[in-house]
Amino acid sequence: MKTRVGREQDLTVVYGILCLVLILVVLQLWLLMATMNAFLGGDDVVVWPAAFASLACLGLNLGLLRSLYRVGR
Repeated sequence: MKTRVGREQDLTVVYGILCLVLILVVLQLWLLMATMNAFLGGDDVVVWPAAFASLACLGLNLGLLRSLYRVGR
């Protein structure tokens, strides 16, 4: 059984992970908006690099989710 201090430390880690997830999601939304703006403006060059950057953000979010499950145990 975890002590009270252990639970508070776990909660701090969870809040930190959630803040990082929020930052990554906002980054992905900004990336989507900038890419759509460039694509609709006729600039096709930025589409694939933006897709790869978005996949990298997805991978980071999945890694953070995995570490969140580890904290819950």
